[in-house]
Amino acid sequence: MNEATPSRDDDATADSHSRDTGSARRLVDATTDDALGEGDATDLLARLAAREVSRHEVRAAAMARAQSANVHLNAVTHWFVDPVDTEVAVPADADLAGVPTFIKDNEEVTGFPTTQGSRAVVDHPAAACSPIVTSMLELGLDPLGASTLPEFGLTANTESSRFGATRNPWDTGHSAGGSSGGGAAMVAAGVVPIAHANDGGGSIRIPASCCGLVGLKPSRGRLPMNPIKEMVPVKIAAQGVLTRSVRDTALFHALMERARPAAGLPPIGHVTHPSSQRLRIGMCVTA
Repeated sequence: MNEATPSRDDDATADSHSRDTGSARRLVDATTDDALGEGDATDLLARLAAREVSRHEVRAAAMARAQSANVHLNAVTHWFVDPVDTEVAVPADADLAGVPTFIKDNEEVTGFPTTQGSRAVVDHPAAACSPIVTSMLELGLDPLGASTLPEFGLTANTESSRFGATRNPWDTGHSAGGSSGGGAAMVAAGVVPIAHANDGGGSIRIPASCCGLVGLKPSRGRLPMNPIKEMVPVKIAAQGVLTRSVRDTALFHALMERARPAAGLPPIGHVTHPSSQRLRIGMCVTA
């Protein structure tokens, strides 16, 4: 496993991340007969609770899948050591304990650099976790590494001069979308059931559409924001996740709300079935 952060000065930087630039287009499906199984996070939690598998077995399986898939997808900027050692106190009975994930490489994880996908960013290890990473760790999510994004998350395809192009697991000749393309590729390939993402102008929704995932941009303020992102003139960004099932997305938001209720917003609760309330959709017909 490559624990090192890639060099910023080497034009062949992306080669150290196992880019598969010369191979034929392919489907990348990492699912196999291992502890992780083929289900979503909800299914995995049930198997962990029943002690059919252990957290250690699940992490090992997810890491093996990640390293194999990343050869073709180029979706990881750097790997996290096991276990991730941060200042965050993770309860032993955390609700999502043992579920592997990836953190988008524009949020801080203690002891690791946050590259923003850019050669302009110096590789200093973060002094502390960002608010959303803290919250995800407190829920028990187990990050394997940092996922790719375009430089500073500014475009709708995950490509950068520093890390190269992230590929779509359904067809590596296509883009995984952006800007949360690295996390989307790993979820769609069956490496992890859930991955961190954030969205200003479509950075959750675009890769979800490209990779066939559930991608919800929640109301701004639902999830903890990074203070740096709140310094922008127009506050359009929101945190979230990419998953393979609606029930996983609903579970994540319900658990986050229970742990950190959003000030000034009505509670959602755990959505487990369609609402009986009839809704209306507003549409602008003029520019």
